[in-house]
Amino acid sequence: MLTAEQKLKERIKELTCLYEVTSLIVNCDYDDMETALLGIVQCLERAWQFDKETYVVLSTSDYSIKTEEKGDAYVFLESVITVFNKPKGEIKVGYPFPKYQLKDFLEEEQQLLDNVCLKVGNLLERKEIKEKEEHIRRQVEQSDRLRILGEITAGIAHELNTPLANILGFTELLKERISNDEQALKDLDKIITNTIFSREVVKKLMFFACEMPETREVINVVEVMEEAINMLRTTLRQNDVSCEFEHSEDTIELRIDKIQLTQVVFNLIVNAIYFAPPKSTISVFLGIEKENIILKIADQGPGIPEESIAHIFDPFFTTKPVGEGSGLGLSVVHGIVQSHQGSIAVRPNTPTGTIFTLKFPKK
Repeated sequence: MLTAEQKLKERIKELTCLYEVTSLIVNCDYDDMETALLGIVQCLERAWQFDKETYVVLSTSDYSIKTEEKGDAYVFLESVITVFNKPKGEIKVGYPFPKYQLKDFLEEEQQLLDNVCLKVGNLLERKEIKEKEEHIRRQVEQSDRLRILGEITAGIAHELNTPLANILGFTELLKERISNDEQALKDLDKIITNTIFSREVVKKLMFFACEMPETREVINVVEVMEEAINMLRTTLRQNDVSCEFEHSEDTIELRIDKIQLTQVVFNLIVNAIYFAPPKSTISVFLGIEKENIILKIADQGPGIPEESIAHIFDPFFTTKPVGEGSGLGLSVVHGIVQSHQGSIAVRPNTPTGTIFTLKFPKK
């Protein structure tokens, strides 16, 4: 039985703990949560009646913080940490067992533990809200940047289209006039090849800027995939790479723009061919999963560096050497997929390589 003086001393310890916990939470750096949570468990350790033998454990899905252990077995007081009314962890305060029993805890200590868990839950809620606000802010900034970039690229694409068409046309005319000069013809062929490449870049810019006309109709995606892969057979042979196409059904219908779907398949498979080692296989799978059409394209290349994954769909970002990629292919794919209310995800292949997974809602 505690004397009045002992009870007063315990109340002072509890109030001091609450004050210190509140101060830690108010001054918490959300980027260094572990420091604040460590301070909280240390406050709890000092607040208990037998503070020299108290052991405190705070655990959530993201954090696991403990004070120094004082024994091998413990008897615990426990309280749940809730975040947005859902249990996300707990705090346990214990004494060494069998030296101490549950009866050695004070009723006020359970109340204190419940109060601290409530405050920790509120702290984690505020952190989550702050992270969501930051995520939304970055999305808005990215959307604004992409909108401005789209306007700029649309203008550039329109300005380049006419001179590129003129270069191509006049080069063809020159070839007819100097048919007897072999070296000149070779040089003109180089001009034509580079002009066509530049025109393809412009076309990608226009896709990115949503300047290409779109016609959605119900098509058999299996047939479109087979046509696209067949058109790439020469490129596959030149790179000594094979492509296997599997589909769960012979007819998989989807309302989509056929040209844009072909653009998506071309970009992803050409990208896979570029990184695929000789004698390797690119695997393409098309199927139905619940309410979605699933398209998977897997290669056996070196894979995407972890630090690059967050940027692979950014316009003009490329891991290819200078001059070998415009950095628009995957951003175009991403834009087309999103415009059809779909999603695209990337993950490592096993043992090496990359898998792109596209989902389009059935309509």
